[in-house]
Amino acid sequence: MQKTTFQSKSRVSNLSPGTTFTGKWNRNPYQIIKKLGNGANGTVYLVATRLGERAIKIGENKMSLTSEVNVLKHFSSLGQHTLCPVLLDVDDLEIAGETYPFFCMEYLHGDSLLSFTRKKGQEWVPILLVQLLGDLDRFHQAGWVFGDLKPDNIIVTGPPMRVRLFDVGGTTKMGRSIKEYTEFYDRGYWGLGDRKADVGYDLFAVAMMFIETVYPHRFQKASQKKQHLDDLMEKVTSASSLRPYKKVIYRALTGKYSDAQWMKKEIMTVIEKGSTSQAVSSKRRSRPVSGRSNGIKEKKKPSYRTELALTGSFLFLSSILYLVGQII
Repeated sequence: MQKTTFQSKSRVSNLSPGTTFTGKWNRNPYQIIKKLGNGANGTVYLVATRLGERAIKIGENKMSLTSEVNVLKHFSSLGQHTLCPVLLDVDDLEIAGETYPFFCMEYLHGDSLLSFTRKKGQEWVPILLVQLLGDLDRFHQAGWVFGDLKPDNIIVTGPPMRVRLFDVGGTTKMGRSIKEYTEFYDRGYWGLGDRKADVGYDLFAVAMMFIETVYPHRFQKASQKKQHLDDLMEKVTSASSLRPYKKVIYRALTGKYSDAQWMKKEIMTVIEKGSTSQAVSSKRRSRPVSGRSNGIKEKKKPSYRTELALTGSFLFLSSILYLVGQII
């Protein structure tokens, strides 16, 4: 690869496609394919490496990336490769005499949570949230809170469909003040809690994401603080797909859950009840109808639509059990 000469310090956040460089210490070559986004601590790029496409994050200084690198190292050492992208390299990049830290990680192919569910349907939302809560529980047990939890930081990969956590820049040790947050998913913004890193902080964000899957445009909070919770719950009761999960969402918004597993199990219970009700309803519609033909009662065969409904209910429930089985 031909090394490109960088013109100025500011270009660390605006490297052009085709730019090539080699890590200062480990000597691994990289070529910029495209910019993926800017974060509070650095810029993320899709790059070509000897082993294929990867993602790198370049920071302004070593301290800016230290926390993220530590989180990725920690979960890689535990073999928890589904929680975060796998960390592959940590090195420095020299630009016009200045040194910038960067790390290379697995590139996650997929859609953001909102993009995926809008393509595939609302019925996927609780299934994916069950997966997410299982991952968050392991995150919390390791002593971390994700912090800046939002759909943009969640990638759905597959098949089989799998939720992956992306951009750990806001990850905070339990008990400390949240480092990064996005107002819409922040309980402090809604006046429903503080910004201390605890289990409830992440679960509040999960509830807000659940609501947002139905309302594509983020809505503003009410002018009166005491109305915030009422307004959010009104959004829930106004949406048919959210109503079955009303109690779950309320508990998450008000900090009633002591751990992510509790919330996960309650969502699974609602999913199972809904699938069972759907199957029973389809079965009732397919009950034999008595008729008379030469004094003999004949059973009416289930229609094609009824058989399809029963089959759909079975497949949907099977899919739920399969996906849930991947994370239990």
